Amino acid sequence: MGKIIAVVNQKGGVGKTTTTVNLSSAVGAKGKKTLLVDIDPQGNATSGVGVNKRDGGLSVYELFIGSAQPEQVVRFTGCRNVDVLPSSIQLAGAEIEMVELNRRESRLKAALAPLRDRYDYLFIDCPPSLGLLTLNALCAADTFLVPIQCEYYALEGLSQLMATVRQVKRLYNPTLELEGVLLTMYDGRLNLTQQVVSEVKKFFPRKVFSTPIPRSVRLSEAPSFGKPINYYDGGSRGAQAYDLVAAELLSKK
Repeated sequence: MGKIIAVVNQKGGVGKTTTTVNLSSAVGAKGKKTLLVDIDPQGNATSGVGVNKRDGGLSVYELFIGSAQPEQVVRFTGCRNVDVLPSSIQLAGAEIEMVELNRRESRLKAALAPLRDRYDYLFIDCPPSLGLLTLNALCAADTFLVPIQCEYYALEGLSQLMATVRQVKRLYNPTLELEGVLLTMYDGRLNLTQQVVSEVKKFFPRKVFSTPIPRSVRLSEAPSFGKPINYYDGGSRGAQAYDLVAAELLSKK
């Protein structure tokens, strides 16, 4: 049965989608069958693996409202061993529609259940909020991964995220655990970076991935070509970093 990992941080611009796309691709390249689940209405993870989010096809929106089967929504990508459940702009209104539905917090869990045996890893790209979509991801997940940028406000809002996680564990998903914290936009030359790393390690003892993700122009360019970094520029520092993070992730299972 595949392991479901929610990539979550309610703060925007922390490298959440970049991490979901590139980690999925790096894990797939290592021979693991991987499903990328894009539940962010912006759909950047969908386009990041070369799938057109505006082609009118079925998306996770139909899964949330129950009008399609998971097998109908899965799309192939050009990346080895990586499939995607694409997002669509309709997701933006899904939280309002779902308020009336039964078991609204576990719609995603139910949708992923038939797919779990087909994949080794399922990565969920969450929206930058702690709303009903993110709640669904945390209810469906075995673990959650938190990308944190190495900047001044890095830890802002994390206590709120952890409070939400505690509530989800208490009410819906008692086995939910922290997979790890990934430091992003890392520049080791800056004193501030070292201070942030120290604070994060204090906040999350023994849970920080040993490889940080560097600031990288190539990482920023890759999405505009619809490619993860290991396909866009496999020799770049960003590609090497995500490859090491993938290896560390796989060594835990």
